[in-house]
Amino acid sequence: MDTSEKTDVVLVACGSFNPITNMHLRLFELAKDYMNGTGKYRVIKGIISPVGDAYKKKGLIPAHHRVIMAELATKSSHWVEVDTWESLQKEWVETVKVLRHHQEKLAPGNCDYSQSSPVLERPGRKRKWAEHRQNSSQKKPLEPNPKGMPRVKLLCGADLLESFHVPNLWKSEDITQIVAEYGLICVTRAGSDAQKFIYESDVLWKHQSNIHLVNEWITNDISSTKIRRALRRGQSIRYLVPDLVQEYIEKHNLYSSQSEDRNAGVVLAPLQRNTAEAKQSNSTA
Repeated sequence: MDTSEKTDVVLVACGSFNPITNMHLRLFELAKDYMNGTGKYRVIKGIISPVGDAYKKKGLIPAHHRVIMAELATKSSHWVEVDTWESLQKEWVETVKVLRHHQEKLAPGNCDYSQSSPVLERPGRKRKWAEHRQNSSQKKPLEPNPKGMPRVKLLCGADLLESFHVPNLWKSEDITQIVAEYGLICVTRAGSDAQKFIYESDVLWKHQSNIHLVNEWITNDISSTKIRRALRRGQSIRYLVPDLVQEYIEKHNLYSSQSEDRNAGVVLAPLQRNTAEAKQSNSTA
């Protein structure tokens, strides 16, 4: 297939990145290899979008630290970068709105999309964000397909696919919009039940052609939760996270028993919002 006939794709990964690990970075590489290998797509950019503080997840450290670590982790990448829009919002933002935000930035006329991105100044102080120009030698600019603008797709692990079944964690209309209008690239492992979750969901089954399951044959069991546990116990995390991330964590002493108690007892933002809206809907029905 001629390059001009391929659909350009921008991969967007949303999550806590608390902290970012080598596994998170591998997801992008696995997804890129798979999508490019289909012959139908050309992955041109990867975006890491850390969730804001309003998400209220237990053990979630301040967003500016998570953003800086993600920036450090992607410093050597020529195609994966960090976007701070989601992390800067005062309230929690639904994933579908994050995808919409990035898709709108790809619309004709927004040619500055790859030229600038907000970064944090003075870590540890009051948040102060500034616009800066990315070094074009480090990050490849978007090269929109002449036959159509690039398409945003949500990059995730199998755990996100499974979370669709958790009551009130997701709005059913949001799930529909994500899989129907954007699409999922789900990195899973051999023997996982990702296909089963698709089969058991009418919505996912209906739009299964827009859900790409990528097998992770070289298994990687690194998780942010395990990283934080190791740090609380004074154990080494070297080779589990990028060296610059490890240095930043140690310099700022980011993870401890105290940090793990952040938001303890607080209901996760999506559960709180969606449960309240469901109750309101039922009371007015």
